[in-house]
Amino acid sequence: MYAIVAAADGQLTWENVADITAANSEILIKVHTAGINRADLLQAAGKYPPPPGASDIIGLEVSGTIAALGDGVTGWSIGQPVCALLAGGGYAEYVSVPAAQVLPIPDGVSLRDAAGLPEVACTVWSNLVMTAGLSAGHLVLLHGGASGIGTHAIQVARAIGARVAVTAGSADKLDLCRDLGAEITINYRDEDFVERLRAENGADVILDIMGAAYLDRNVDALAVGGRLVIIGMQGGITAELNIAKLLAKRAGVIATSLRPRPVDGPGGKGEIVAAVRENVWPLIAEGRVKPIIGAELPIEQAQRAHELLASGEVSGKILLTV
Repeated sequence: MYAIVAAADGQLTWENVADITAANSEILIKVHTAGINRADLLQAAGKYPPPPGASDIIGLEVSGTIAALGDGVTGWSIGQPVCALLAGGGYAEYVSVPAAQVLPIPDGVSLRDAAGLPEVACTVWSNLVMTAGLSAGHLVLLHGGASGIGTHAIQVARAIGARVAVTAGSADKLDLCRDLGAEITINYRDEDFVERLRAENGADVILDIMGAAYLDRNVDALAVGGRLVIIGMQGGITAELNIAKLLAKRAGVIATSLRPRPVDGPGGKGEIVAAVRENVWPLIAEGRVKPIIGAELPIEQAQRAHELLASGEVSGKILLTV
């Protein structure tokens, strides 16, 4: 089969690699489209190795059709259109994935667009709802509101009755966030999100992709009893935490990651995928949540796609078609 291979200098090329098969409890998918995530850029740069046992091919989500079923797999059929959350291997003609991480294509979504759903849906639902307890009436602050995660999170939060505040870096991106349901939109280049959130008595939940650079200000922006969930480190990994502020607000700081989690057990990827299928897929079928696709390129142009994501010029998801 062919797959994208990352050279030592980070260059990506479409090359012939060893074929793969479906192991026990796995499903082999013929890939139609792969979604791009920031973790892919880090892996290509040699800064984010795959978890033990995972494919060293880049790619954390795909859509396609089932090519083969491993021993012990039931409830799926050859040729069935699906999408899947991966620990790696998505930038390829075929990928094998634990059956517990496979999802049917949501009603009303094309096979192509479905590739942009698994990673964002599992990240958003597991962090906002399963971890932070976001519910109707809460105010959530989403940094990077026009990103793939941000555009999905706005819609899901609104669908469950939460109020949404976002940060983004341009008028066009803020317009998109408003169109998707964001109530409070903040241009981080010339506005102070802390002051805007304080005017609302703080955020009940903050979903943060910046890490160290925003830690202190995020705590300032929390409401009493609020939860800050950190899922990215674009702004660095080390910062000072003022514990007195947390004590005064009875607030919490939580850091999570999705890729290294086990498939099975509490908090595992299988549990998250099942929760997404039960709770998010109906919202998509009803048209209340939709994939936001900002760009699509042939997989042979993965290098260009990574450059687009790194530039910050594209809103929503970037897809690679095989």
